Amino acid sequence: MKKKHSKPSPGISSNRNSDDRKPDSMTSDVQSFDNRLDLVPHSPGVYLMKDASGSVIYVGKANDLRQRLRSYFTASPKGNARILALIHTIADFSVIICDNERESLVLESTLIKKHQPRYNILLRDDKDYPYVRVTLNEQYPRILKAFRIGDDQNFGARYFGPYLSRDVKLALEAIRSIFPVKTCRRVLPRDIGKERPCLQYYIGRCIGPCKGDVPVEDYRAVMEQICRFFAGRTDDLLHELRQEMASAANQLHYERAARIRDRIQALENLMEKQKVVDAKPIDQDVLAIAGNGSEICLQKLEIRHGRLVGASATFWPEKDLDEEEIIRSFLIQHYQQIAWIPPEILIPVDLSDQAGIETYLSSVGGKRCRLRKPQRGKGVDRMNMARENANEALRRHTLQGGLRQSAIEETLIMLGSLLKLDKTPQRIEAIDISQTGSDDQAAGLVVFENGRPLRRHYRHFRLNQNQAADDYEAMRLTLARRLGHLDDASFGLTPDLILADGGIGHVRAIQSVLHENNLSIPVAGIVKDEKHRTRGLVTPDGSIIELRHQPAGQTRSLRVSERDADHDRYLDDAEQLALLRLLTAIQDEAHRFANRYRMNLNRKRQTRFSLESIPGVGPARRRLLLQAFQSIKKISEAGIDDLLAVKGLGNQAAHAVYDHFHPAEQED
Repeated sequence: MKKKHSKPSPGISSNRNSDDRKPDSMTSDVQSFDNRLDLVPHSPGVYLMKDASGSVIYVGKANDLRQRLRSYFTASPKGNARILALIHTIADFSVIICDNERESLVLESTLIKKHQPRYNILLRDDKDYPYVRVTLNEQYPRILKAFRIGDDQNFGARYFGPYLSRDVKLALEAIRSIFPVKTCRRVLPRDIGKERPCLQYYIGRCIGPCKGDVPVEDYRAVMEQICRFFAGRTDDLLHELRQEMASAANQLHYERAARIRDRIQALENLMEKQKVVDAKPIDQDVLAIAGNGSEICLQKLEIRHGRLVGASATFWPEKDLDEEEIIRSFLIQHYQQIAWIPPEILIPVDLSDQAGIETYLSSVGGKRCRLRKPQRGKGVDRMNMARENANEALRRHTLQGGLRQSAIEETLIMLGSLLKLDKTPQRIEAIDISQTGSDDQAAGLVVFENGRPLRRHYRHFRLNQNQAADDYEAMRLTLARRLGHLDDASFGLTPDLILADGGIGHVRAIQSVLHENNLSIPVAGIVKDEKHRTRGLVTPDGSIIELRHQPAGQTRSLRVSERDADHDRYLDDAEQLALLRLLTAIQDEAHRFANRYRMNLNRKRQTRFSLESIPGVGPARRRLLLQAFQSIKKISEAGIDDLLAVKGLGNQAAHAVYDHFHPAEQED
């Protein structure tokens, strides 16, 4: 790639002494750059922002470098809190001029990967989402699990993913059972001929390259087939294998033809398990974003030949990030690293430099790549499916993999300090009320022990609307019923903290029940903001502890009392995020559990009303039908003879049920 590098002269590389900076005056900062900005050309290129120590803190790309840089250094700069914080930190900048926008994007991606600037949106290595690594750079390639993309990619190694850790394990097991590749620790070609082949060779699961009579080309051909499998090119792979099988049979190599046949059948069985999302053989990636107030998840679905073959998720703390910025950063960083780029990528938002990024992706992938925001039809359906997966991945990540146990313990200590508890809340119980919109209310109680969900202690409660006139009374009844089990062997542990999904009214409802039972258990409420995201805590005195990020430069109000110190201190950003994340997990889990129970109640009610609306069918006969057929669907599919065979149903009721589900036949 041809690049024009600027020299570090006063005209292009600018530096201001940090001692001269006035942190409360952006105007003085801007004036110190005016003369130097005039020397920046109106050219495409990349700019690097640096702090007073000279560290690169942001890398950006622009079609007009001077215009873009001036937008940062105006008297009243615009941007979200993160960008404003960046501007206040800049002490130096430099630019690299490029020939065109495509070169700028390539260089931007390379420099972000090199410097890992703290104000860029970075794709972090995550051990929950490993890659499959195929070492085609070696004479005898291996298949391995990798947690990051290494430099060997520049020399021929290929990386696929990232995937869920369990999916990688299953994929590697499937590949090793289908393709006859080496799985032992022997180093080839060093160990060729030194020992007898291992058991895998004798049971037909390895072609035995260690014997020395397997041409390198044959072994590498198998590895290339595996790469096609991971790239989602299974139809092409099956076509190639069928040709190999026919060739082997024509040459009377029947045993080899039989082995290839078995491989084809195994691949076809594997493909049957993949969800078909389009009858047409399309190749497409779908990107969607979900957030919960503390984190953002970007979900990628991989569709190959019309089948959903892979999915991966990337997470960031939710710090004033917008969708366009996230999608753009993901496109230029992620797709530079992967082995194959599909001809179309569906995105949830239009990009300001979409044409340039399409050109960049086409250059990286070697063929045209189109970005599209779907407006209707199947594209919207796939985007919705990706968004649902993003929400589920976010919930799972928050509950399971979000924090190290040591960090969770520190967060629980912080929570106890904020609420002024006598001890760390090791056992937390949270209650959520879910309205059914009919005769009943559903309540869910979830338990977190040491910051982790303890699902075997979850409970749900069905409340009659005649008993619970509103949310507060429902909360009172739920807690009263829960406290009735304090003597149970399975549910007798007293919580260290009770959290209500709601405001001060819910907190006081819980307090009244505790007072009636002469119990002293700390209580707080988890409140949400106008976007229905976890916002913070409400205490019994009505105070709200705000946990969401505040505008840049605003003093933090989160102060905790240190038990072993003589003074209070303020929470830092990382601590505040950890606490918000834990509370979000608890609130989301309580809502999910209560909502699922409400939906089950609705389904049962619909089943009851559907059957009991049939003449001659009451509660007793409804139970007989469900015992015999298990579901409404199976009852509707039952023939008249099947219905007549139900003991206790009766001839007249059986015909009434059949006629109810087959009105067309009745009219005939």
